[in-house]
Amino acid sequence: MTVTVVVGNPKPASRTLAAATLLAEKLSGRAPGSGADHTLDLIELGPGLLGWGDASVAAAVKTVQSSSLVVFASPTFKATYTGLLKLFLDQFAGGTGLQHVVAVPLMLGAGPAHALAPELTLRPVLSELGGTCAVPGLYLRDSSFSDDPALDAYAERWSPVVRALVDLKH
Repeated sequence: MTVTVVVGNPKPASRTLAAATLLAEKLSGRAPGSGADHTLDLIELGPGLLGWGDASVAAAVKTVQSSSLVVFASPTFKATYTGLLKLFLDQFAGGTGLQHVVAVPLMLGAGPAHALAPELTLRPVLSELGGTCAVPGLYLRDSSFSDDPALDAYAERWSPVVRALVDLKH
């Protein structure tokens, strides 16, 4: 299983990145601290995301497309995912861009007001791009994600489903 974390936080090395890596480890059954096979902190792609044909962006897209499981993570900005993540997702073809990828939406926020944001904003675009989004998105409080029992409960409930889907697709 090839596991990738994609993070659309404008702050490099963010809590969003830490939460996404933790979720990827738990869903894939990897040892704590082992990380993902690939980590794409999108802020590092910079202005290459603003157009078409950037070699670094194209390589990042190929990395995602060759992955079995991808956790797409974003902080919640204005009740939705960031423009940075949107710019990256715009690089994928509609319907087939995430074909064969099990995609898991993760969003972090300051409070419970936007708890449905992963389901209402991020999951639909991942599905539109052809990703297999068979598990619900996860929303965590950014200030306490690492201690939140919801993270372990989510992983316990959904990791068998994610692993079964990955096995079916590859």
